[in-house]
Amino acid sequence: MCFTKITKMTKNWKGNSNSIFKTLGASNHTNKERELFDYYATDPIAGRLLMEQEKFNNIWECACGEGHLADELKAVKSTDIIDRGYGTAFDFLSIENQKWDGDIITNPPYKYAKEFIEKALMIIPDGRKVAMFLKLQFLESKGRKALFVSHPPKTLYVSSSRILCAKNAEFEKMRKGGGSAVAYGWYVWEKGFNGNTIVRWIN
Repeated sequence: MCFTKITKMTKNWKGNSNSIFKTLGASNHTNKERELFDYYATDPIAGRLLMEQEKFNNIWECACGEGHLADELKAVKSTDIIDRGYGTAFDFLSIENQKWDGDIITNPPYKYAKEFIEKALMIIPDGRKVAMFLKLQFLESKGRKALFVSHPPKTLYVSSSRILCAKNAEFEKMRKGGGSAVAYGWYVWEKGFNGNTIVRWIN
């Protein structure tokens, strides 16, 4: 039996000091500052893919940015904490007694994603839906486990191809920089549902 001695490394497996954290989507280990008010616009294809899978009615896009998702969703109401020239300036998390007889869909600011989900489920009636575009990493953490146990998503649509969420909606700049290393999916809740989450793959 003959063994060949490998004398030269053909690949750099080490990477740089923060590459693993970027791959995981850990914003606290990136060399770039987070955008003020967490504005990371979503490629409209994300909305298109969701609408191919699910039927929604009377949609409120509650973190609409510049309307990249809202246009695809044909949202009847679009709001954002900052007026970016689309929709109405409104702090979604400030709602106390308001109700919404419809579905709520958005890519929420990641820092407050759990609060957005809880608020959305609180203000809609049974049978209505909440859909949030989030990192697959959102499934982790003990803090969020309680949310998933008490309010399991009905369906998780995993995007098998990477979809861009671009800082300040600079999609072209992001593509030229190599695209995204973060995996996303659509988490869809139906208020009143209490079963096992179904995982499906899209894109």
